[in-house]
Amino acid sequence: MTTNQNDIVRQLATVDLFARCTRRDLRIVARHGDRIEFRQGTDLVRQGDRGDAFFLLLEGTAEIIREGTLVGRLDPGAWFGELALLDPAERAATVTAASDGVVLALSARMFKVLLRELPALSAAMLGALARRVREAGGVVGDLSFLSS
Repeated sequence: MTTNQNDIVRQLATVDLFARCTRRDLRIVARHGDRIEFRQGTDLVRQGDRGDAFFLLLEGTAEIIREGTLVGRLDPGAWFGELALLDPAERAATVTAASDGVVLALSARMFKVLLRELPALSAAMLGALARRVREAGGVVGDLSFLSS
């Protein structure tokens, strides 16, 4: 169980998004994040709500639900909530806890400060978002035959 800042730093080091961050960078992220425990069935974010935080799943599992349909599952090390902070729009999906767990939450303001101050995190975030767009484009491309 992640209970202190050192535990969180160790866990951050295992997450791809933070892989290029220095130990110092990871300590900064851990220090500014809020560790939040949740129970199974809790909506961590709701589709349509305004985004106010970025989340990293430290423990437990969660489900991504869009328009009432299950579209994905999240395991420890997964992160979510960035889109509503980078592009101030409503949350694109609901994320519901599939088990009890823990997230590290970064407020919108702190998330933006960390992206500005930690170049390794900014580069990793851009790369990860580019992969997500590419993957989403592949899904859209695969479905394009439906419009014929």
